Formats: sequence, structure tokens, C-alpha cells
Amino acid sequence: MQYYKDGFRGGNPDVKQAAPNRRSRGANEPLPEKVDVLIAGTGPAGLCLAAQLAQFPEIDTLVVERMPANIIKGKADGINTRTMEMFQAFGFADKVKRETYWVNQTAFWMPDPRRPEHIHRVGRVQDVADDSSEMPHILINQARLHELFLEVMRNSSSRLEPDYGWEVVGVAIDETTDDHPVTVTLKDASGIHWWATKTVRANYVVGCDGAHSAVRKAIGGALHGDAAHQAWGVMDILANTDFPDVRQKCLVSSASEGNVLILPREGGYIFRMYVELDKLRPDEKAASRKLNQDDMIAAANRILRPYALDVKEVVWWSIYEIGHSITDRFDDVPAGSDRNPRVFTAGDACHTHSPKAGQGMNVSMQDTFNLGWKLAHVLQGRAPASLLRSYSKERFAEAKRLIDTDHAWSRTMSAPTTQAERDGTEEPRIIRQFKANLEFTGGTAVKYDPSYLFAAPTHQALASGEAIGRRFHSAPVVRLADAKQMQLGHAAQADGRWRIYAFAGKGDGAGPGSAMRQLADWLEQDPKSPVVRHTRAGEDVDAVIDVRAVFQQTFDQLAYGQMPSLFRPRTGRLGLQDHEKIFCVDHKGAGDIFTMRGIDRERGCMVVVRPDQYVGHVLPLEGHGELAAYFAGILR
Repeated sequence: MQYYKDGFRGGNPDVKQAAPNRRSRGANEPLPEKVDVLIAGTGPAGLCLAAQLAQFPEIDTLVVERMPANIIKGKADGINTRTMEMFQAFGFADKVKRETYWVNQTAFWMPDPRRPEHIHRVGRVQDVADDSSEMPHILINQARLHELFLEVMRNSSSRLEPDYGWEVVGVAIDETTDDHPVTVTLKDASGIHWWATKTVRANYVVGCDGAHSAVRKAIGGALHGDAAHQAWGVMDILANTDFPDVRQKCLVSSASEGNVLILPREGGYIFRMYVELDKLRPDEKAASRKLNQDDMIAAANRILRPYALDVKEVVWWSIYEIGHSITDRFDDVPAGSDRNPRVFTAGDACHTHSPKAGQGMNVSMQDTFNLGWKLAHVLQGRAPASLLRSYSKERFAEAKRLIDTDHAWSRTMSAPTTQAERDGTEEPRIIRQFKANLEFTGGTAVKYDPSYLFAAPTHQALASGEAIGRRFHSAPVVRLADAKQMQLGHAAQADGRWRIYAFAGKGDGAGPGSAMRQLADWLEQDPKSPVVRHTRAGEDVDAVIDVRAVFQQTFDQLAYGQMPSLFRPRTGRLGLQDHEKIFCVDHKGAGDIFTMRGIDRERGCMVVVRPDQYVGHVLPLEGHGELAAYFAGILR
């Protein structure tokens, strides 16, 4: 974390200098008449987007929520390793790691063949595969996650906060103008303003308002899918039990009473149970059964036999039915129409599924992490509005894969065990599928299709472990200036900037005539360089494209003072030198990034990473023209 760039300021360094001319906020403050972006909903998707846009005070953002305040308990809880990597970019991953439960092992319990009415443990699986991510899989109260995003928003220079108590009741798009063409009708849902309605005009609207999304309905979207006709209960409880694995994630299948999923929660005492209840008729809803927390507790005790559950407090509970659905598009552009989108949906507003794979909150946030930098680029004039067309294309494909995978997983969880599984002659299907899904459940299986944003893999062999279309896979490095051990990926923040990681070839110390020196000088000085071309007058040299260098030598074998000036830029109001752009291989045994990520040791390479941490291109160090062409196709 860097601060004091523009001069010394005491106090909490997370709190940035407030931007001037901010809108006054509060329950009795009027809503603005016009905004750049209106976000409907303060769930994980909406707050992730708001936290991104809050970093750009020049972008006027309004966040509305029909509820009177943030939630305090319940709802989703699982955060996968990919989302934790994103949290690192927002600056609160360490806080999350300290507060939360880490899922290290998943235990599987099935009927005991000697006494089928009893369960016994049949196996354990490591929950996060080695070197799949430097981050853990964690469990956290969704309400606490909201607070962390809200803190990022409040601490930003824009001091962004939601306007609670306003519900979207209408969205209209005027295609004849580019001046705030979307009119959103809001209704006071709290009574503070006497149930009044208010219209706000926006350049862009993002509906993060849940499965019953008013924004989605306003643009003609509908959720299509199916249901498993199975009632499940979920409860967060404080309880005592003689079940030995209660502080591990567990999947429990009984012979005749159904299934239970146990998820320990933060704090060491509370845990969550998903409990299979009744089968439903095709025309029946779970609510019609009038099931309650007592039914869940009784079912859990039947499933866990011979173990017993003594519940002391039910913190939160809900009854639901498994369903899988997806909308046909994630924006307002009708099929066959050739125009740029103005309204988007994200999260549950465009895809719903069961909570069993723990992906809902994660995929929802990844939706808006994909969209946020694109909105910022367009509103700042750094990219044409056509960039926004890529959101629906990229995220629809991932949501479809989520639905398909979760559909199969839900069926496997609810399927009865076979005799071969019970007597140990065959590995249970649930364990086989769990192992096969590890990359998916970690969130690291996402691979976007080739497009102008993801170049062809012509030079992929130069960095075989940093696949184009996948997220940038971090690895250990040592920072040259201060010999600090760290993860290279942690140098990136959720600030809308592109990254170029330049990996030096064998023996290259950025001396005169070397490939690293030639690249740095070209990037900094040549009119064709994307750094020169896309950085505006008066901006820091790294305002749009942040270039980092990684060398094969250890920190004590390189001369920091002789490094190219691009790797030691002077930035900010005071023109202070940035000492955090240059890295070396780790010399203490944590791992060699060149070996771990398949970087060509002889030639080195460039890895271009989008603002949402996905690899857009891999190029040789001398591939100056290809690099310029790639950025010219995206940025203005």
C-alpha cells in the first residue's frame, strides 16, 4: 500500500483526500436529477461495482436500495479463492483472512454398511488445490462483506454511500439522445418522503436488484430455467454436538433421511447447515409446506444419526427450493440490434441457482468487477462505448457454465447412494465430482473466449502458466528496492489500470542494449507506445498502463540506481519517485515465478493484464508493434 504520494497526511491511510464539490448525502437529502451511473441494489454485485466506481470522483454514481439499511445477518457466506484475489485488489483481503473461517478440508459422510441407519466418514479432500491460488477459501457473513465494501466507498475520495429506502419502479431509454438517456423512476419505500416518486436521468443503469429485478423486467428480460422440486432449509446456529467434524466443511448423505451440508462460520462457534427436507410436486412451492426451523432441526438430527444436535440459538433460517435459471441477455440491446448498451443486469438479476456450490455471491461480484472498469473507461473517454458490448458476451458464457455445473452438482448431492458406494468398493460420486469441480468452485476455471480484448495465443508458450483469457496467476517475488517478499499479483489495485508485467530473459539486468532496456525506453518515449499514446497531458506515466519489471537475478545482484527511468517513475503532485515497480525471483525458497508460471527463461516476455486481472495478451519483449496494436484496438 502506497500513500503520501501527494504530500503527508496523518491518520488512517485508507481514508483518501475527499474530492471537492461532492453531493450531500443523508436520509433527508434530495436525490440528484442526473448521474453518470445509477446502481440499483446493495447486494454483493451492487456494492462491488459501487466500490470500483467510488475510486473515480469525476464519475457521478448513485446507489439506491429499497431496504432502509444494510442487512445484519443471513444470506450467502462462501467466498472462493478467485474472489479473495479480487478483495486483495480492493485492500481488505487481510482483514477478511483474519476474521473468517478458512475451508481447508471437506469431509464426506455416508451410510455405514454395517449399520445403514448410521453415518460414517468415507473420506476427506483438500479444499484448495496446491498452488491454485495464494488465497484461502473462506466463509463470511454476507452482511459483514457488505460493510467492507461500504467502508471502501466511504473512504474513497468520492465518499460514496447508498441512498437507502428508494425502489426502482420504472426504467425508460431514449435512444434519440446521448445526454443521460435513461430515465429511472424511483419510489420512496421508507415513508420518509411520504411515498413520493422521483425521476433520475442516468447515462448508464446497472440492475443488481435480485431475482425479482425491476430493472431486468423493465428492459424485457426474463429468467428461464427449471426447478428440482426439492425443499431445503438453511440455518445459522449456535449448538453443541458430538458430531466430530462440525468444524470442517462436511457433505453428509444418509441412507433414507436425506442430506446435510455443514459449513463452519467465522468466530469459532456458529455454523451453517443446509438440510434436505421434502420433495415437492411440480406445481408446488416450498412455502406451501409451512416448514420452519423446528422441521430443519428434526431432519438434521435424523440425518446425523448416531450423532445428536443440541441447538442453543437459531441466528437465522430460511426455507427455499432449488432452481436454476438465466436470462437471455445481460443488457438492454435486443437481439439483432446494432447499438451500444445503456442498461445492464448483474448477479441474481440475471442468473439464479442453488447455494450448494457456494458460487452465487462470487459470480455476482465477478459480474460487476468485469463491468466496472469498462464503465469507467467509457465515461472517462478512454475507450469507445462499444467496449460495453463485451460485458454481456463475456459474463453470459460464464453464467451459463455456472448454471450447468451447479445443476449437475445439485442432482449429485440429492441422489441416493449406491450399494458400491456404501460398502467402499467404489469411490462415491459426490467425492469424484467434488474433486473434478475444484477449479470451478475456486473460481479459477473462468476462461474468456478470444476477442479484441483477448488476443490470439500466438506467443502463449512464452508464459504457459499465464493463459490468455484466464485470471493472472500470482506467484512469489522479492521487491528490489527493499527486498520485501510478496506476491506479484498484490501489486495491482482495483483502480481501473492495465498492467504490463515485463519478465526479463536470461542474464538481462536492464543494462544498455538489453531487451528490457529497449522495451522500457520505447514504452516511455516512442510516440507509438501505448503508454505515450493513451496517457493524457498532466497525468502520471502510469495513470492508464502500470508497467512492472521482474528479473531472474536475486535482489542483491541488480543495481537499482541503473534501472530504466520507466521502472523508477516520478509521479504525483510532488513528483516523488516510485520504488515499487521492480521485482526479482524469491531467494528464500517460496518459489521461482519463472518456473511456477512457465515463463521462458531465455527470452522472457510481456504479460498484459486487464484491470479486472485477466490476461489479455502474451508477447515477446521485442513485440513493440503488436503491443501498440493491441491497445490501439481498445483505448483511445
